[in-house]
Amino acid sequence: MKIIAVIPARYDSSRFPGKPLALLQGKYVIQHVFEKVQGSELFDQVIVATDNEQIFTAVKNFGGRVQMTDPRHKSGSDRVAEICADLDFDVVVNIQGDEPFIEKQPLNDLIKCFQDPTVEIASLMHELTEDIENPNYVKVITDLAGDAIYFSRSPLPHNFSYSPIIYYRHIGVYAFRKNALLEFISFPPAELEQIEKLEQLRLLENGKKIRMVKTAYSGFGIDTKADLQKAEIFINQ
Repeated sequence: MKIIAVIPARYDSSRFPGKPLALLQGKYVIQHVFEKVQGSELFDQVIVATDNEQIFTAVKNFGGRVQMTDPRHKSGSDRVAEICADLDFDVVVNIQGDEPFIEKQPLNDLIKCFQDPTVEIASLMHELTEDIENPNYVKVITDLAGDAIYFSRSPLPHNFSYSPIIYYRHIGVYAFRKNALLEFISFPPAELEQIEKLEQLRLLENGKKIRMVKTAYSGFGIDTKADLQKAEIFINQ
């Protein structure tokens, strides 16, 4: 099975413009991500997908593979799909360009899902033990097969009986079979997706299953300058 990784890296983030080029321990954030993914040795190809010449040049300069994509894309998935449309592969893993601490084990666990021929899409979830009300932590519930039933910014499920419950936070690393990815981006935005502002709900609303994989990796996305400062502290510790 041929497995590739694509790392979307957009310059115009509303909360932190230019964050892929922010310096973390003397390296660009996007370089940290690329080197972690490349160093996992899980992928036949690792490609950065960007809409910005500065990011393109930076990746080239540190020896990474990079391709320019249409700046009009509204999501990372659209950017990944543009890269993938003409490539020959079985599964692509979409790893956000602001996850400098991504680890090999969760990526490997995602890939293993596709040994089941019925799995078309997979993603990660991590046990959430605090800050459950935080709308920036997307919660997910699954069926008995491990496929997502629903994602929400609200606590999910609502604990009406006040019994012990385990909440899971969705970690936004996705793996797709090629046809599933191209089908996904062909769907128009759906109602629940627009209400919750969660792109993955478009898949569920169109009857697609997402196999969820439990992981110890809790995710560390850099969305703000404060997150970058926390990342520096994390590395130093």
